[in-house]
Amino acid sequence: MKAISYDQHGGVDVLHYGVVADPEPGPVDVVVGVEACALNRLDLVQRAGHYTLPGYALPHIAGMDVAGTIVEVGADVTDVAVGDRVVVDPSLAGVDERSKLAGKGDLFGELGVIGGTVAGGYAERCLAPASHVYRVPDRMSIEQASTFPTCFLTASHALFPVGGLTEGETVLIHAAGSGVSVAAIQLAVAAGATVIATAGTQEKLDFAEQLGASHVLNNRTGDVIAWARQVTHGRGVDMVLDHVGAALFGPSLFTLAPKGRLVSCGNTSGDQAIIPSLGFVFHMGISIRGSDPYPPEEFGPTWDTFCSDGFTSVIHDQYPLADAAVAQVRLESNDVIGKFVLSP
Repeated sequence: MKAISYDQHGGVDVLHYGVVADPEPGPVDVVVGVEACALNRLDLVQRAGHYTLPGYALPHIAGMDVAGTIVEVGADVTDVAVGDRVVVDPSLAGVDERSKLAGKGDLFGELGVIGGTVAGGYAERCLAPASHVYRVPDRMSIEQASTFPTCFLTASHALFPVGGLTEGETVLIHAAGSGVSVAAIQLAVAAGATVIATAGTQEKLDFAEQLGASHVLNNRTGDVIAWARQVTHGRGVDMVLDHVGAALFGPSLFTLAPKGRLVSCGNTSGDQAIIPSLGFVFHMGISIRGSDPYPPEEFGPTWDTFCSDGFTSVIHDQYPLADAAVAQVRLESNDVIGKFVLSP
């Protein structure tokens, strides 16, 4: 099969489009003919060598967000069949021991991730446990399905099991044009929360309002703290959902109301953040919560919600597999609202 792989770290020039061996399923595995694979920031930072997941090794085929049609099944697979349109849960927690991808389920250790630590969707075919594929409704495009896994599971897990967001609360969401934030804004609004959002361009702010954000601010030119206090009538926000990291970590803390929670689920702008005032943190009862990997039982219900409740994800542009380098360059430049998708 054709695939995009790399065997050393560097710029997009290390990406190689060529032929690799087809995956072969174990007894409880399936092989998905990849029809769409959405890009993620992890694809970039692992290629560059800035950060790698525990268990990652070279050579590598990236691509965590995989959707397509099953083309081969293992001998013991009964719940899905060749020809089924599916989306893949990339986390390898909870995998049957008979799978070729078993033994990689430590949520707080070497958690296996399709496209993160094992071969992913930058290829014509992708191996997955049969337990980790979910049927795509006929009314949904396969490209739309591919935008779901990483963004919606990251956002849902951070907002609710970790952050405890409830109806009537106010949440501040940064990087409003990113895939995770596009998901988070919709999920929070659907839960009855008030969303205020920041981004770096007016186009992204306008889109955040279309998704349901009540107030928006350009975080490159505006005062995040003063604005958040103003739109909450001085009280502050109940939660900040932050995957930007260092650049907005300090200001985010000071937007919080008493007993507020800052939920961290990413570090796009850097891994070292400063807490400007420990006194503010302990006096106001502030919580800083890391959003850990989601457990396997969360994927199915979140997928059902996405399929049934009118949620959307945004495909900014699509590229053929051979143009993965072009797509990665655009993602690195932040020239995106939503997702870029490869179509093998």
